[in-house]
Amino acid sequence: MRIFVTGASGWIGSALVPELIDAGHQVIGLARSDSSAAALTAAGAEVVRGTLDDLDVLGTATAAADGVIHLAFKHDIAFTGDYQGAAEADRRAVDTFADALAGTDRPFVLASGLVGLKSGQVSTERDTPTVNGTPASLRSATATAALALASRGVRSSVVRLSPTCHGEGDNGFMAHLVATARAKGVSGYLGDGDQRWPAVHRLDAARLFRLAVEKAPAGAVLHGVAEEGIALRDIAEVIGRHLDVPTASVAPEAAAEHFTWLSDFVALDSPASNALTRELLDWRPTHPGLLEDLDKGHYFRTPATAS
Repeated sequence: MRIFVTGASGWIGSALVPELIDAGHQVIGLARSDSSAAALTAAGAEVVRGTLDDLDVLGTATAAADGVIHLAFKHDIAFTGDYQGAAEADRRAVDTFADALAGTDRPFVLASGLVGLKSGQVSTERDTPTVNGTPASLRSATATAALALASRGVRSSVVRLSPTCHGEGDNGFMAHLVATARAKGVSGYLGDGDQRWPAVHRLDAARLFRLAVEKAPAGAVLHGVAEEGIALRDIAEVIGRHLDVPTASVAPEAAAEHFTWLSDFVALDSPASNALTRELLDWRPTHPGLLEDLDKGHYFRTPATAS
């Protein structure tokens, strides 16, 4: 298949492109910069220049493709105060993909997240997120709209990714926790540290996206979860051991000062199952789990800066 991929040079996308090419697919990647275009060309993908705001570009590329995997999201503005703007741009892009794919039975795979599902209980692929008009729920609303495209003749599916997609080069939540521990001199966890984080290795996530575009049925919800939930305290202990700093509880009232923008996330207890995804697509995560990956040491080689 000719597969149009947004976010193709990003964290998951840069693993997905070779995964798709190795499986015999052609990849057309969206690139918003010269460096992204060069990386895609080096990986063997065709390049379409543009951004999520270039709806004409998105529509044209989609019409010329056999399927679409939408990974891109405006994380740069989402985590600097304009999550609503990022979510609205994402919805416009998805609506553009939908119009170009309607009636074709071609696949459309959307990357989404597990935030918004039940807290304190193991979420499954059958659970639906809360959509209440808040900025945080707008992305969930987009995922719901994507699944509804099955009624318009699109083989749409949604991959709900773990909050932690780890691996060497990860600059997300784990990198921030490491940077915070280094800066504060203590590896912290919130309260008793029993909050559970689902996790998946980026290479396992890339394989799931490939399987989804190849054979996920219309309307499928998939969980990009390799580990149901790792306690935040256990994560903090590995970080503390590698940095040779103490591990300690952070009181809820001090969370914002200690964890900064990550404070809301460390408060979440959001375990999630992958049982239905494994059964539907025969997906078997094979790469190291989160604690094993942390223990490899690559998160600690280059000091990062906590926000």
